[in-house]
Amino acid sequence: MGLNMTTAFTVFTKTVVRQGKIPFEIAVDPFYGEANQAYLKKVIDEYESGGVKLITKTMEELEAMANE
Repeated sequence: MGLNMTTAFTVFTKTVVRQGKIPFEIAVDPFYGEANQAYLKKVIDEYESGGVKLITKTMEELEAMANE
């Protein structure tokens, strides 16, 4: 957009004051979600205990997981 840092920050702060909120959505990365972290811990525990098993998913299952 061709703005230097000072101008961009000024625009941001004026927008915050005018709207009374941060002018963009702040979202949490789903990777750090509670369900995903629990799943990763389970898989790591299985791997470390030697109980690794092949997990296969269809594209529909992967898309459903992405939409959770």
